[in-house]
Amino acid sequence: MSLLTLLPFIVLIGAMFLMTRSAKKKQQQAIDMRNQMQPGSGVRTIGGMYATVKEVSDETVLLDSGPGVELLFAKNSIGAVLTDDEYNRIVHGIEHDLKSDADAVPDDASSLTETDDDSSSAASDDAPVDFGKKDAADTAGAEPADTAGAEPADTAGAEPADADADTADKTKTDEQAKKSDGGSEAK
Repeated sequence: MSLLTLLPFIVLIGAMFLMTRSAKKKQQQAIDMRNQMQPGSGVRTIGGMYATVKEVSDETVLLDSGPGVELLFAKNSIGAVLTDDEYNRIVHGIEHDLKSDADAVPDDASSLTETDDDSSSAASDDAPVDFGKKDAADTAGAEPADTAGAEPADTAGAEPADADADTADKTKTDEQAKKSDGGSEAK
């Protein structure tokens, strides 16, 4: 037989050797882990149940899975031995990384909106809120842009106010007509 004919068989035997070697390593690690179990340590079974080890014998393990519930398992049915922090996090929901609960945001926001001065909040409720708009009384002294040629409104009589309103309306319609007719201002 030639060397080329034997090469695939040699590669196949080498691959099988490597696979069995890694499986044996994993199996030995699992045996070592199970032998290191001590009473009081948290475990997870291969079925997914979390419990605390109560007693360890050569072939069996007595697990405490709750108040008054003790279960006898085969030692090889233990899937993982957990650290105390990991067991408490999974079973009891206790996070050791979140030790400062005082810095967390409260459930209700009432403590965030309360002020020290109750009188200042009462005074601010009575004051009008300024939204940036100008009232007619505030703009009485200033000339609006629409009524560039109009005089300020006179509060003594009704006729001048009507005249100003008519002038303002006429100015608006003239500007709209120029824009729609294509006047020089629109271009």
